[in-house]
Amino acid sequence: MATRRNVLRGTAALAGAAAVTTTGLASAAQAAPARTGGRPKASVLLVHGAWVDGSSWNAVTAILQRQGYTVLCVQLPLTSLADDVAWTRHVLAERVQGPTVMAGHSYGGAVISGAATGVGNVVGLVYASAFAPDEGETLGGLNAQFPAPPGLAFAQPDSQGFLWFDPAAIPTNFAPDIPPADARVLAATQKPIAAQCFGEQAGPPAWRSLPSWALVSTQDRMINPDLERFMAKRAHATTIEVRSSHASPASHPDKVAGLVVAAARAAHA
Repeated sequence: MATRRNVLRGTAALAGAAAVTTTGLASAAQAAPARTGGRPKASVLLVHGAWVDGSSWNAVTAILQRQGYTVLCVQLPLTSLADDVAWTRHVLAERVQGPTVMAGHSYGGAVISGAATGVGNVVGLVYASAFAPDEGETLGGLNAQFPAPPGLAFAQPDSQGFLWFDPAAIPTNFAPDIPPADARVLAATQKPIAAQCFGEQAGPPAWRSLPSWALVSTQDRMINPDLERFMAKRAHATTIEVRSSHASPASHPDKVAGLVVAAARAAHA
């Protein structure tokens, strides 16, 4: 009996320790943002685009973390624009504290435009080679206003309504300015996007009420650079142009991170 009581006590102690550890991890996951000059630094929420996932932000994330920013990369379902906006708003509400800069790459720009609308703690938006639709617009409709970029010819629909990207075309069309070996890995790990995402109407955009920054990729083969310029100008975004492919967060992470930092600093100006 004594042995049994000892075992039960040990089990209870382990359970209690596990509960304490779990509580500690939960608290750490939502820790307060880093502080600068007595004020919290803005947190950063990064939103990926089509055919990639949150790891596409790895190089940008590392730069921002070295500068003391709290960074979180959303993993989108890519099942519909409405789903992706709703999920991003959920992550923003549940996992991010304090003033926040949101950055979107490619399709992710449409997501942040909707997800940040009416959210009080979002202080700035960053568009990296990204869409910034207005209310009622579709991404397909925006594409149709300018000559079609050559990369779109390599989208491959499947039997369930998702679009894949021809793996052989990624090194030359999606990311020609990253090492070929990295481009092949990107091709192998791509995440397909529901075709309907490009035909859904966008809701009211956050860029109408929030300061915005934009990177235009002048060598983009996925979104016409003139379309990127048009959307950035319409959003009154502080804009830089970089000789970059569509994969600017991977090929020019310093430039993208610089815009995020500029947005964060402007929030404290």
